[in-house]
Amino acid sequence: MKILRPLSAITAVLAFALVALSPIVRITGSGLGCGDDWPLCNGRIIPPLDNLEVMIEWGHRLAAVLVSVLVVAVAALAWLGRRETGIGGRGGVLTPAILGVLLLVSQILLGAVTVWLELPTWVVVLHMSNALALLAAVLVVTFRAFSLGVPTPDHPPSGRARRTALAALGLGGAALLLGALTANMDAGMACGGFPLCSGSFWPTGGGGGRLAHVHWVHRLVAYALFFQLAVVVVVWRRRGEPAGVQRAAWLALGVLVAHVVVAATMVIQLLPMPLRTAHAALGALVWTVLVYLVWASASGARGAAPHTRDATGQPWVEPS
Repeated sequence: MKILRPLSAITAVLAFALVALSPIVRITGSGLGCGDDWPLCNGRIIPPLDNLEVMIEWGHRLAAVLVSVLVVAVAALAWLGRRETGIGGRGGVLTPAILGVLLLVSQILLGAVTVWLELPTWVVVLHMSNALALLAAVLVVTFRAFSLGVPTPDHPPSGRARRTALAALGLGGAALLLGALTANMDAGMACGGFPLCSGSFWPTGGGGGRLAHVHWVHRLVAYALFFQLAVVVVVWRRRGEPAGVQRAAWLALGVLVAHVVVAATMVIQLLPMPLRTAHAALGALVWTVLVYLVWASASGARGAAPHTRDATGQPWVEPS
């Protein structure tokens, strides 16, 4: 079952790219490039690619089909090899692989509803949340596939570290979904300037009203995540958490800082399209490294030597 590793890695990379670049559909106004038609595009299997909006929306759908095929293929391989060491059972790749297929089905249905209802904000945000969950499942499959044969360390991360990482993931998810809500409500300019909202600690009714509140809450959650990760890298070092987990926390903080810098520049420069695209892509990267942080804090088996024996005491052999 050696093919499971490269296949899961390819699936994770393409799933990440799909989530990172999907906002281009919204940014370019291409969400209804195929009209309110689904699964066809303007009534055709292959539409005339005579304008940019159709090309972007149709290209997005084709990319989604490719990722769907790969998610199903990974789950099928995991099911076929479920009796092999590390694939089935607790901590194996089978459970997240099957979860990925279930999330894929709901993602497809939500995508259809989004088009049929002509992009209502609440469905778009729900579609985004499901996409993040699907990406997380695919990432966990990949992380577990590449950790096959790596033993539990003598000094695993503490339970408090795992809970802290989960809290960071929750904050990150909330920030991304509030960001999607801000974008879909066209509230990007409701809070001018940075780091405050139009120079205020709390926006008033005259400075954008409800839109300003949505935007500002999005920023506040992002700030909370930044401060939490900043504290984490210090506290985990003092507590002597495993080096691999500490590196994961530093990575998460670094990517988040880049994300915030791009966001601030984007607002100051009045939302230019290249920065909006970069902001969305970095948001997906923030989510990816936070999922990795949670996984690392739960397993802690980074950089260790391979198992020599399995749980039954027999010599461990890498699945073929």
